[in-house]
Parts: sequence; C-alpha cells; structure tokens
Amino acid sequence: MPEDVEKPDDDLRTRLHAMETRMRRMRDQRNGHNEDARRAADSRNAIQEQGKELRESIKARLDEQKTIRDQAKVHKAKRDEIQNQIRELINQKKGRRSDEKNSKSIVLQLTETVSEIDRIENTIMTDGRLTLESENKLLKKLKSLISRRNELLPAVAEFEIIKIDLNDMDGSIIILKSEADSEHQAMIDCHKQADGIWEDVKPILEERDFLRAEGDRLHAAYITSREAANEVHENMKEIIDQCNEIRDEIKAANEERERVIRDHNLSVKDALRTPDQDEDMADSLTEQLLNSGSLIIGGIRESDEQLTVSKDGGLNKKRGRKFGTARGKK
Repeated sequence: MPEDVEKPDDDLRTRLHAMETRMRRMRDQRNGHNEDARRAADSRNAIQEQGKELRESIKARLDEQKTIRDQAKVHKAKRDEIQNQIRELINQKKGRRSDEKNSKSIVLQLTETVSEIDRIENTIMTDGRLTLESENKLLKKLKSLISRRNELLPAVAEFEIIKIDLNDMDGSIIILKSEADSEHQAMIDCHKQADGIWEDVKPILEERDFLRAEGDRLHAAYITSREAANEVHENMKEIIDQCNEIRDEIKAANEERERVIRDHNLSVKDALRTPDQDEDMADSLTEQLLNSGSLIIGGIRESDEQLTVSKDGGLNKKRGRKFGTARGKK
C-alpha cells in the first residue's frame, strides 16, 4: 500500500485512540461526581427524615404547651372575674352601688337578675291585690329579666364561676377569695408546666436547627456534584461528536483504500488475461493478423502442402520444396 494513503489513516487512528482514552477518563470523572451526588442525596434524605421526626415531636410538645397556656388564661379569667365579684360585693356591703350595669361582674349580674325573677314570680303568685294593669307590667318586666338571664347563663357556665348568696355577703366574699386564690395558683401551675415543656423543647429545637443546617449543606454538596457531573457530560458530548467525525473520516479513508485496491486488482487481472479468456482481445489480435498479410497454419516441412490465408480470406495451396542429399563429384 502506498505510504501517502496509510499515513493520514494512522494519524486519525492515533487521534481517535487519544480521544477515546480521554473519554474513558472523563466518564470515570463524571461517574465519580454522580456517586458523590448520590451519597450526598442519601445523607441529606436521612437528615431530613430525622428533622421531620423532630419537627413532629416539637409540634406535639408545643401544642401541649399551647393547651396549657390556654388553660392558664382560663384560670386567670376566672380569677379576675371572681375578684371583680368580690369588689362588687364589698361595694354593696358598704352601700356603694355602681350606676353602670355592665361594670358589674357577670355572676353578680346573673345573681341579681335571678333574684329579681324570683321576687316578681312570687309577687304575681301570692299578691292578690294586684290589678290587671300592674300584673301586666310585672309580666312584661319578668319577660325582659328572663331574656337577660338567658344571655348571662352561657358566660357564667363558660367560666364555671360559683354562685353567690346576696343574703350572706361576708360568707360569699370569703368563698370567692378562696376561689380566686385557687384559680391564681392553678394559673401559676399551668405557666410552670408550660415553662417546663419549653425547657424540654429548647435542646430539641437546637438539634432541629443543626439538622436543618446539615441538610442544607448536604443539599448544596449534591447540587455542586450534579453540576460538575453535568459539566463533564457536556464536554463528553463535544468529544463524542469529534470522535464520530474522526470515525467517519476513517471510514471514508477505508472505503477509498478499498476502492483503490479493487481498481488495482482489476487492472492487474485485466493485464494478465490471455486472448482465450478475453473475446475482445482475441478479436483484436485476429484483426491485427489479418491486416498484416498472411497466416501460415501447420508445420514447416517443404514437402507438405501449406495453406495460406489470403487477404480476401481464401486458402491457397503451395507445393513444398523437396530437400535431399546431392551426390557430389569424386
């Protein structure tokens, strides 16, 4: 094979081999980045799962704390309402009455309303001196008081406030003070319990924050590794395109070399072909011989008849000359 045909092909193969070697290194590098990304993702997912469990635990504890804080607010509201009742009773005991109806505690308002309802009902049932007009006025007032009582009952039931006896103010004040102290202590106990829960939650919150930061770090590592793998992959795509171009060039060179070899073999085969293998060649040689004169067919003995082929294609017989031994003179 000529040297100028092989040399470019060898150069292409050398370049292709170098690029394929580089491709293998880049593939290993990309796989390494992908493996780093997978490990980071697995660790991140595990951390996030731990964080999720901690957040659920924290939420449950904080919900419990909120419930206790709400209970403390209820105790505080009860204490304040009882203390308001005490002030109202003390004012009534001293003969001071508030002109504003709504300034009284709801329990005291309810107590006074119920007492007035009982008084009117008793009057209607027992006082025979009532005229029809007076009775109608009392019934109208009774209806209004009953409506007021129905408005106050839910509020009193909500706070579970004890009823007071207006006929025994001193005893009611003592009972109310005891209830106020009890509600105040219950409020303090609730706050202490809620504070204890918060002390238990604080280290869990710190652990949650650590896990969150660690999860963010691992996620950033995952993103970095994935981006590095994608960058290597993009570079690999460029080299793959170059390798394909080189392979196409090598393929074209091989096809050209095969064509040259095929043409050369055909040329050699044609050169070695004999007239009996090539009808065109035989016809050509016959034409040349016919154009050259005559063609002698047979041996060269003078005594044999010789056939000659004339230019017009006919056969002529010639008598051969006889050769012998002449007797010489002595």
